[in-house]
Amino acid sequence: MEITILGSGTSTGVPEVGCTCSVCKSSDPHDNRLRASALIKTKGINILIDCGPDFREQMLHSKYARLDGVLITHEHYDHVGGIDDLRPFCRFGEVPLYTEESTAHRLRSRMPYCFAEHKYPGVPQISITDIKSGVPFYIDQVKILPIRVLHGKCPILGYRIENIAYITDMLTMPDEEYGKLKGLDCLIMNALREEPHITHQNLKQAIENAKRIGAKQTWFIHMSHHIGLHAEIEKQLPPNIHFAYDRLVIKP
Repeated sequence: MEITILGSGTSTGVPEVGCTCSVCKSSDPHDNRLRASALIKTKGINILIDCGPDFREQMLHSKYARLDGVLITHEHYDHVGGIDDLRPFCRFGEVPLYTEESTAHRLRSRMPYCFAEHKYPGVPQISITDIKSGVPFYIDQVKILPIRVLHGKCPILGYRIENIAYITDMLTMPDEEYGKLKGLDCLIMNALREEPHITHQNLKQAIENAKRIGAKQTWFIHMSHHIGLHAEIEKQLPPNIHFAYDRLVIKP
């Protein structure tokens, strides 16, 4: 299995427009963060997690190949704003999206031309399959288990894919979900900043949850510029917990 972190930033990205803080002005490429997304390659299958507004730019630096499935965590623009840019990947055939019914309904409402019965030429050839938290499904031979997490009070999805898990925008997780994350080789999870936030984990909460889940390795994503300079804040983390960065390739 190979996991490429396409984007490790929060909704505004880093640098944030108009900001002159030390992180936004940093020349360290680890401090430049596009909106959060990941590409997973396993058993000959390519799976994209979220498709935000930076998707086109992210894929210009990635090998062009068929996408066998796109897992959508939730409807917020920084996670779905690039769906129309799936068009070049439709040359390989229809690109299937997977998400829960409520998110699917909102995507169809916002982008009806993508899901019309009779599409005009050039529209991305995509479909949506409704999935449910706690009910596993397969993309080819790859087993995927949707995990319920709470983005503030908003229920969204994380995903366990074989022995790795990807969780973004989480503030809390119901107790019964932790058991579904046992035995992970790799956990990719959000850590917004050091200060508390009303809808996302801060760094302290993320470290506590990483320890509770107990993956062999944990990589934090969805960081804002408030997290601090990568080179400095990385030193505060336990040995098996790291800050991810754009274009990082993880091979669990």
